[in-house]
Amino acid sequence: MKDYSIFDIVGPNMIGPSSSHTAGACRLGKVAHKIAGGSIKKVTFLLHGSFGKTYRGHGTDKALVGGILGFDPDDEGIRHSFETAEKKGIIFDFVEADLGEVHPNTAKIIISKENGSTVEILGSSIGGGNIVVTEINGLELEFTGEFVTIIISHIDKPGVIAKVSAILAEYSINIAFMRVYRHGKGEKAFMIIETDDDVSEKVVGDIKNIHDVANAYLVSIK
Repeated sequence: MKDYSIFDIVGPNMIGPSSSHTAGACRLGKVAHKIAGGSIKKVTFLLHGSFGKTYRGHGTDKALVGGILGFDPDDEGIRHSFETAEKKGIIFDFVEADLGEVHPNTAKIIISKENGSTVEILGSSIGGGNIVVTEINGLELEFTGEFVTIIISHIDKPGVIAKVSAILAEYSINIAFMRVYRHGKGEKAFMIIETDDDVSEKVVGDIKNIHDVANAYLVSIK
């Protein structure tokens, strides 16, 4: 009879012993991977509460790095995520931290890119492999990844939302939920759009071409 290790498959859609500590952690890492958009040089994981206390034993560390590499929670490559990241020249470390009044399974992921820019994502694994992202680059927001999600970084100006909506209508994509978060009037903002339909990279490319849109990311993590 086979002896199963901590990173053998548990259930149909994940690698690891805990949906909260591995599947959810991998999904958080994958969101950060999507938002960073490649060229990752270094990642620091600030781990709060239970994440900080048990990340080695529960495989949270390997799952987070696997997500940064773009792995899904059921990818066998999670077992060897450290080695794969090192081969790609990605430096990573884990720091136990107090992130305040947040869920006990929370991580702040700080990504340094090769061009010198930094991306920061704060999110929690809330059970059953589900996540909620609550902050991107210091801006408080909220999305879960339950739906196909488009995250749009833009300037808060009249007409930008209408232009994005028009593109989605052109491709017959139905908006399930839409929320806009901004630093202030006329300043940097994020548009979070969750859809009932699949979204192609062509759609995302059209959105990126809108004046006053800085970038757009497609996040599909289920």
